[in-house]
Amino acid sequence: MGRDWRHLADTVEAAREAKNLTQVALAKKAGVSESTIQNIESGAERKRVPASLHKVERALGWKPGSGERVLEGGAPESEEEAAAPPSGLPLRIVHELEDGPLLDATVLDLSPLGSGARMIVVVKGAPDASPEQIRADLLAWAKAQRHILNLPNDDESGDTAD
Repeated sequence: MGRDWRHLADTVEAAREAKNLTQVALAKKAGVSESTIQNIESGAERKRVPASLHKVERALGWKPGSGERVLEGGAPESEEEAAAPPSGLPLRIVHELEDGPLLDATVLDLSPLGSGARMIVVVKGAPDASPEQIRADLLAWAKAQRHILNLPNDDESGDTAD
């Protein structure tokens, strides 16, 4: 399949308009000439991908390589989509996922406790943590994880419900 320059033209134009940018404003934001934007949006076929397409990708907030994906008939991926946490999460969780480095994550199967559910634990470090603090945090998580995994079932606790 050849490169679809018309698809690229339409996609760039739609993305530019969605951001309320004129061709001049997009050119300035990308650090290219207005004629570069006009040429891309013309849909004219070329023998090679212009180097300026990568600058236009960045200015539109697309992930690198999106221009080539569009030329092959696909869709661009935005930087926000690439970095965005899964939708449907509570805002408090989204905020926590964005803050600090990811140290570890695990999925705990709750079926031994009589449930078909799973518990997902994400361990995040402090945004400005030193390597020593990250190590201490990971050791604390390992201790907490051992504790969680060794909790007795209600049946094993010796409690009886009368």
